Formats: sequence, C-alpha cells, structure tokens
Amino acid sequence: MSETSNPASVTEAVKAPLGLDEPDAHHGRATSWVCTALVTIGFVIGGVAMCIGPNWVLFWVGAAIVVIGGIWGAAVRIFDDWY
Repeated sequence: MSETSNPASVTEAVKAPLGLDEPDAHHGRATSWVCTALVTIGFVIGGVAMCIGPNWVLFWVGAAIVVIGGIWGAAVRIFDDWY
C-alpha cells in the first residue's frame, strides 16, 4: 500500500515557505491593553459630551482621561509591543 499524506502536514508544507503561518492573536501586554482601553473610554466620554450639549466639563474630563492614557502608554512603553 502506498503512504497517504496527512492533510495537516501538506497544509503546513505549503504555508511555511510562503510565510502564511497563522499570526498569534492579541499581541501585547495587559498593561498596553489597559492603556488602549483608557484612551478609548476618554474619547467616548468626550464624544458623548459633545453630542449632549456640548457639556464642556464632561468633554474636558474625557480629554484628561485621554492624556492620562497617553502618559500611561509612554510609561509602559506601549510601542515596544508592536511586532
């Protein structure tokens, strides 16, 4: 009897030379994700503040959260997570 090829090994043999390997999901550290969430929350708060009024106090609270998120990102070196 002839040997049959394993479909998984054939797929890997085709993907590997072409550089089509599956990327790892969710790159980055937890601190970087917290920073991203903080900046996003700040933008949402600022955007909602502009839609409901404009409510300038709430807008500036959102802007301050964005700035804090940016400082946090610089402190945890968020750009080192990019690969």
